[in-house]
Amino acid sequence: MASEKMLVFGGSGSPKLTEKICRYLKIPHAKSETLRFSEGNLFVRIQENVRGRHVYFVQSTAYPANDNFMELLFGVDALKRASAASVTVVMPYFSYAKGDKKDEPRVSIRARVCADAMEVAGADRVITMDLHAPQIQGFFRVPVDDLYAMPVLCDAVRKMKLRDLVVVSPDTGFAKKARNYANYLGAPLAIGDKERVAHDEKAEVLEIIGDVKGKSAFVVDDFTISGGTLIEVARALLQRGAKDVIAAVTHGLFSPGSMKKIEASPIRKMLITDTVETQPEPFTDKVEIVSVAPLFGEAIRRIHDRESISVLFTKKPSRT
Repeated sequence: MASEKMLVFGGSGSPKLTEKICRYLKIPHAKSETLRFSEGNLFVRIQENVRGRHVYFVQSTAYPANDNFMELLFGVDALKRASAASVTVVMPYFSYAKGDKKDEPRVSIRARVCADAMEVAGADRVITMDLHAPQIQGFFRVPVDDLYAMPVLCDAVRKMKLRDLVVVSPDTGFAKKARNYANYLGAPLAIGDKERVAHDEKAEVLEIIGDVKGKSAFVVDDFTISGGTLIEVARALLQRGAKDVIAAVTHGLFSPGSMKKIEASPIRKMLITDTVETQPEPFTDKVEIVSVAPLFGEAIRRIHDRESISVLFTKKPSRT
């Protein structure tokens, strides 16, 4: 590994994940600092010599999304102005990826604006995980590697040794990705048919398509904010004869009050990854964190050593 030329920095949105990635790569965490002034301004300072170096900046854009995104831009700009040879943005969770289309009059395509901003700041490459829509990669003119949490979450479920497993998509929009989970686990697929009528993060589950009676249901999704959809799907599954409900999401974006709802819900266990760590409240015991640091660490290593990273889209890295 050409680790003597690799530098991994972390923003204030992902300090724990950055440390885990650095431990995987067996390199020290590169030093930087972010100052917050009383009027709300941010100031990012790089505390390493990066001239001619290939550097990686790890930052999720969640709670507070706007501050963390601006910190990311300032970090990239600071690195480029310090003559880094290349800057790869490692963005485990891309908050504004949900704004990927103009589906009503006079609205912004927010993901495209953010993509343009990162490129203008100087990003040479982006590594992220489970984008809300894969076509968002086309918003960028630089390479984008969209990693999948599926193998990590599926392996965690396999360790539970659930019998009569059925994978459940909470809606038709996630059905294609849910089928990948089902194929990976060798299980059948069921789909929740829901209707969302506003932008209030509430959805109504209308029906469950597929046989779930007497089965252990494994509900999968890319992210959750309030947990409302997953809870409604879990209730519908139990009403239709499922014997157990486990949920898994890549990005756990739990708004205030959501932990109380999840604790009182019929969901027995909820698996999430550590792409989002700036949470507004402590987790309930029902929530279990599965780390994706080895995936990001291996992606960084392979990109740095000019190796193919396609293996990461099909299975977990073999290094420990």
